[in-house]
Order: sequence, then structure tokens, then C-alpha cells
Amino acid sequence: MPSFHTLERRRQRLTQQINDHLDFLIGSISTKGFKYPAYNLTAKVQGKTRTRHIPKDVLPLVRRLTARYRQLKSLLRQLDEVNWQLLAKRASIQKDGT
Repeated sequence: MPSFHTLERRRQRLTQQINDHLDFLIGSISTKGFKYPAYNLTAKVQGKTRTRHIPKDVLPLVRRLTARYRQLKSLLRQLDEVNWQLLAKRASIQKDGT
């Protein structure tokens, strides 16, 4: 297991990356129509599926924002793991009295 100091640095780096990804949208992009494609953002809101129309001119931005959400989820999982490792280190230090 990495040292306490290394874990703290990793935690700080992850929290900064999370902070950099807070401009996001939750959902997936779907298309409708064959002759004139339309784009929608679909997501679950309080257990119900909600669909919002995406104007074609903002589609690239919506794609970037939904990708950021996927990255944010990954960063949060990594932070969770680092937090568990830090917790284990703290418990070990308290147990050993050092």
C-alpha cells in the first residue's frame, strides 16, 4: 500500500480533477428520425425517464458535457478507493500508536 503522504497527494490531485469536471450533463444522447435526425438527451430523474430535445447547434457541447460526467464518475470511484486506503492507514497508525 502507498504511503500516507502519497495517498494524500493523490487525493488532492483527484479532488482538483473533480472540481475541473463539475460542468457536466447526466444522460445519454439518442437520435430519432431518418430524413431529418433529431437528438435527445435521456436520463433518469427521480426514477422516471426524462427526455430533452438537443438543438443541433449545441450537440457538440452536449457530447462534451456528457463525456465529462462519465469522467467524473471514474474520478469519484478513484477518490473512493484512495479514501478507503487513507482510512485503513489512519486505523493502522492509531492501532500501532505511531
